[in-house]
Amino acid sequence: MDVAVCPMHAPSDHPKIKPAKVGVLLANLGTPDATDYWSMRRYLGEFLSDKRVVDYSAWVWQPLLQLVILTKRPFSSGAAYKSIWNEEDNESPLLTITKKQTAAMKSRLEDIYGGEVVVDFCMRYGNPSTKSKVQEMIDAGCQKILFFPLYPHYAGATSATANDQFFRALMQEKWQPIARVVEPYYQDTAYIDALAQSIETAYAAEETKPEILVCSYHGVPQRYLREGDPYHCQCQKTTRLLKERLGWDDTQIITTFQSRFGPEEWLQPYTVEEVARLAEKGKKNIAVCAPAFSADCIETLEEINEEIKESFEEAGGEHFTYIPCLNDNDAHMDALSGIVQRNLRGWLD
Repeated sequence: MDVAVCPMHAPSDHPKIKPAKVGVLLANLGTPDATDYWSMRRYLGEFLSDKRVVDYSAWVWQPLLQLVILTKRPFSSGAAYKSIWNEEDNESPLLTITKKQTAAMKSRLEDIYGGEVVVDFCMRYGNPSTKSKVQEMIDAGCQKILFFPLYPHYAGATSATANDQFFRALMQEKWQPIARVVEPYYQDTAYIDALAQSIETAYAAEETKPEILVCSYHGVPQRYLREGDPYHCQCQKTTRLLKERLGWDDTQIITTFQSRFGPEEWLQPYTVEEVARLAEKGKKNIAVCAPAFSADCIETLEEINEEIKESFEEAGGEHFTYIPCLNDNDAHMDALSGIVQRNLRGWLD
């Protein structure tokens, strides 16, 4: 057990300090604590009040959010979450998977660095909060923290807001730890290889090979691209690198965007419409993967595997294969561990 002691040569009444450690803090989007109305309202209220997510004027947005959206949407969102909820552990699949990813990362880093590294996870919205986990790491003696948003692609509404929250937590500390943030890994060779392996495994298990792979990324308003957000370009590059790694041509793989919200035009083509068009054009057997998600969640398990699948089948599609996110599979965790090790250089050699 690490014991806090007074620094050498310090007076006896000096505050005790724990042995210095390095923290690795994984971060994901978030999760409601339960599927009931008030749990969903708290979660959606925090999420949809984030100016990185919805950047409309608060004078316009907040009355609509508080008086209309948060009156109705917790019911429909709660029902969607309930359809995928991990009843055994009474938590969302995202939370279950993130816990497994954290345990896998901890095991890998302990094998390399021993007890010098503290590994944990936080959520941008909901629990465990970023602030609480930063505080726990500092209390454990972490004088350096590597913050790792689990988003392969940068977007203001994902990576940036996670970073914002991390640095807000640091603002509360008298003695701030040294901090590093992991950059997006959308073109990391090991990540692309892990994606390709998951697709090859899924295709090998199918009696009839899918005619086309739909890479469905979470959407953002088209306006964000014009304002300089690199998300669209990074998604396109992931698809291209994946195509090259698989040795496919342009007829075998496409990029689409899901989860549209509000009246604005979002990045296109929209997944829900594109799968219907594919079915209408005679593509009766398709596969869908979600490279922008590091863990399966409401947008994959409910939206893709239920709503988008239904759109495909209603348009005449016959066989829909959803390829799960990489989650805590070994190739994925090896890729993420490699990224962490590169980012720890100079701190732990």
